[in-house]
Amino acid sequence: MPEQPNILLIMSDQHSPHVLRCAGDPVIRTPNLDALAARGVMFENAYCASPLCVPSRMTFMTGRHCSDINVWTNSCTLSSDIPTFAHTLGAAGYEVVLGGRMHFVGPNQRHGFESRIIGDVSSHYPGGKGPDLGDIPKGSTGQTRPAVEVAGPGRTAYQAYDDAVLEACSEYLRARPGSGDERPFCLVVGTVLPHCPFIAPRELYYYYHERVDLPTVPPAYYESLNPAVQQWRERRGIHDLSDEEIRAARAGYYGIVEYFDGIVGGLLEALGAAGLADDTVIIYTSDHGESAGENGMWWKSSCYEASAGVPLIVSWPGHFPEGATRRDVVSLVDIASTLADIAGAEPRPASAGQSLVPLVRGDDGVAWRDEAFAELCNYGGDPPMRMLRHGSWKLNHYQGHPPQLFNLEEDPHEFTDRAGDPACRDIREYLHDRVLHGWDPYRAEREIMRRQRDRDALVKWCQAVQPPDPEHWHNPPDVNIFPEE
Repeated sequence: MPEQPNILLIMSDQHSPHVLRCAGDPVIRTPNLDALAARGVMFENAYCASPLCVPSRMTFMTGRHCSDINVWTNSCTLSSDIPTFAHTLGAAGYEVVLGGRMHFVGPNQRHGFESRIIGDVSSHYPGGKGPDLGDIPKGSTGQTRPAVEVAGPGRTAYQAYDDAVLEACSEYLRARPGSGDERPFCLVVGTVLPHCPFIAPRELYYYYHERVDLPTVPPAYYESLNPAVQQWRERRGIHDLSDEEIRAARAGYYGIVEYFDGIVGGLLEALGAAGLADDTVIIYTSDHGESAGENGMWWKSSCYEASAGVPLIVSWPGHFPEGATRRDVVSLVDIASTLADIAGAEPRPASAGQSLVPLVRGDDGVAWRDEAFAELCNYGGDPPMRMLRHGSWKLNHYQGHPPQLFNLEEDPHEFTDRAGDPACRDIREYLHDRVLHGWDPYRAEREIMRRQRDRDALVKWCQAVQPPDPEHWHNPPDVNIFPEE
């Protein structure tokens, strides 16, 4: 591998691994991501380490699991003494730059990044302001029924933010040639799309409203549904959605996926126009998925494939294979070690991940663990849960409830829970022991509650003092247009 190539890493927010044309979806239009996959290697079985924004991103940044860094919820702060891949690459001589969203919580908005060329869409202070969505209901961004009900044609601050991210990052790339900085760069681009609300530009919304299908779920699936999952659905009020509500929300989601694909196209165009394409490794992924009605589920925070799975593409034409797919089970905790390997940096301390470079190169002789863990604790009243994907099998543990067991080779849609099948007893017990090994959800919940008391005090301070918040991106006035006639 040539010495220290540039790195362009794009991380979206809430992109289902299934909603890409190159992943087999016949309806979605994602020409730029499809072209990237055609010029690189696509991983079909990639997972986040937590199907929720902040814990997923912090495990991605550090290469360690939630319980290793004490980050389990969107309120948790990553300790500044934990090294990230930004520290690793900076120490190896890279200019490491953040452009856009990374959802850092607390006063440290760098965590090893040398600079940040555009801030985040929400405040980093506990109790600070979130994105200004105008008259669009705030519930449309969360995991409750209004996020499905509020769907349709329009424009949101999230779209405006990603446009601003594209402009700032394109300007950075255009300025690199002739800048006099001989260091290689690692530009991490963070978008907020395709995160809900499921509101898409008018043309895109109506295009998909006429074409999206309704997810097919066999009646037998609901009849034997795990009680933890059934309670998950009822708690969020989505157990009785109408077909039209589902269609409208899926149309909105597909529309913002296509809108995001256009952002990717703009970044790749800027990279090429700057003459940097040949010397740059490009990685695309998302912090977690979006269920979009699959398995009767929506959003994230579940162990199903569309939620815990993520798209992952690695491209460097002329150096890595092109148009290849890998079925190995991999995780976002592998990205930090992968970046260190690409950069020729020192091995990362206490990393839970492995470098993906041998797999990208097509080395089938590499010793690969072929498994991935994900966990979630204390979110919205859900029981602590932990997932293990191991080869073709996946076990989902729910504290206080029976587990789920799926064979994804035979049942890729996860309709048939094999946990009660006597023929699966041995594999169920083996995976259940493995998924629980070294995991203490009670410690996590105690720590989360302790931190919440501290956070309550910080929220009161923020609301009283209204501190300056220079990292918070503020959208232009009147940017939110919904519904768009």
